[in-house]
Amino acid sequence: MKSDIHPNYRDVIFYDTSSEFKFLTRSTIETSETMEWEDGKEYPVYKIEVSSQSHPFYTGKKMLLDTAGRVEKFNRRYAKK
Repeated sequence: MKSDIHPNYRDVIFYDTSSEFKFLTRSTIETSETMEWEDGKEYPVYKIEVSSQSHPFYTGKKMLLDTAGRVEKFNRRYAKK
């Protein structure tokens, strides 16, 4: 096998900021922040906005979107002059 072609996998904590959910997995992602895990060790942490704990498909909760603002923005952008 060729040397120096394989990615450097390491344990990383993925932290869902919207639901305070954390999970530890192996990844090649680079990050400068660290966090202490349940085993007492420090691991690099990567903050995400959506995970299986906060995504509407997995939770069954519907999210309310601001459709009025979108329609107004569309009308302003494409209004005939």
